[in-house]
Amino acid sequence: MMPFEPKRPYQELGMILRRKLTNGEYKIGERLPPERNIAEDLDVGRTVVREAIIMLELENLVEVRKGSGVYIINIPDKSQSREIISNDEAGPFEMLQARQLLESNIAEFAAIQVIPGDISKLRAALEVERQELASGSCECTGDKQFHLCIAEATQNSVLVDMLKHSWDARENSPMWQKLHTRIIDQAYRDEWFDDHVQILAAMQRKDPIGAKHAMWQHLENVKQRLLELSDIDDPNFDGYLFSSNPVVHLQAVR
Repeated sequence: MMPFEPKRPYQELGMILRRKLTNGEYKIGERLPPERNIAEDLDVGRTVVREAIIMLELENLVEVRKGSGVYIINIPDKSQSREIISNDEAGPFEMLQARQLLESNIAEFAAIQVIPGDISKLRAALEVERQELASGSCECTGDKQFHLCIAEATQNSVLVDMLKHSWDARENSPMWQKLHTRIIDQAYRDEWFDDHVQILAAMQRKDPIGAKHAMWQHLENVKQRLLELSDIDDPNFDGYLFSSNPVVHLQAVR
C-alpha cells in the first residue's frame, strides 16, 4: 500500500501532530497545546489548526472537550500507513474560502442578468428559509435553494454546476459534519437569513457591486461565526481568514 501523501495544508499539519503522538511527545489523557500556540509554534493559520484537529478527531486519536481543550485518547500505530481522511478531502474552512471567492462573483454577475422570475424564486427560497427558522427545523433547504437561485440567475449552466459541486462537497464531507457536532446554538441562522435579505435587496436593485459585497460579507460572517461557535480554547477569538476585503477596493473605484 502506498504511503499517505498530504495534499491539503491541514493534512500536513495533522501528520506533524500525528508524528508527535507516535514519538511519545504526548501521552493518552494529556491535553494538546491551545490552538493559538500550535498556530504560532508551527507558523500556520488558526483555521488550518482547527481542520487538523478535526482530522485527528475523525481518526479517533483525540477528543475535543469544548471549553477545556483537545485530549489524547489513542496513539497511532507506527506501522499504520493509511489515513482515514481521503487525499481529496478539503477542510471546511478551505471550502468556505473557495465559496466566498466563487459566490461573490456569481452574485455580481447574477445582479446584471437577473429577471423578475429570478426575483420571485429568490423570495420563495427566503420564505422557505423563514418557515424553517420559525419552526426550529434543522433543515437548510431554503438556504441552499437561495444560493442556487442566484447561480441560476446568471443564465450560465457552468456556474450553476460549480455551485452545486461546492454544496455537494460540503454535504458529503465528514469534516464538515464533525465541525457541526460542536455547534449547539442555532441562533446564528437568523443572522445569515438577514444577510440573505441584504443580498436579495441588491439583486432587486440590479446592483452588481452591492450584490458582490453582500455575498462576500455573508460568507465572511459564516466563517467567523463557525470559527467562534466551534472554538475550543477561546470563545472570543476574532481572527480573520483574510486580512482585507477586496470588495472594498472595488467599491472605492466604482
